[in-house]
Amino acid sequence: MDSIDIFLYVSYLLIIIGTIVAVLMPLIKSLDNPKSLAKTGAGIVILGVIFFIAFSTADSEVAPKYLGDPFNMTPTLTKFVGGTLVTTYILAIVALVGIVFTELNKAIK
Repeated sequence: MDSIDIFLYVSYLLIIIGTIVAVLMPLIKSLDNPKSLAKTGAGIVILGVIFFIAFSTADSEVAPKYLGDPFNMTPTLTKFVGGTLVTTYILAIVALVGIVFTELNKAIK
């Protein structure tokens, strides 16, 4: 085992710990304020609905070049990737519209 391998495993461990802390600490803090939990839950539900709509409209056709050995794509996986991409596009557009609206609103005031 090289020292590079050890550092990689340590970095994986630190990323996992950081992810767990980044998720758990806001949840622990929000237990003091249940309204913030409701807002977070509503946001998660909205994200789920957007993904469900995007997943439902995504195409499940697999191109012949992706059926081969290095990819092994299935129709379900193709549909999941398409739904994820459409969700990303929708959220990016919503973010851009929100930024433009906020800046215009600040400029008017």
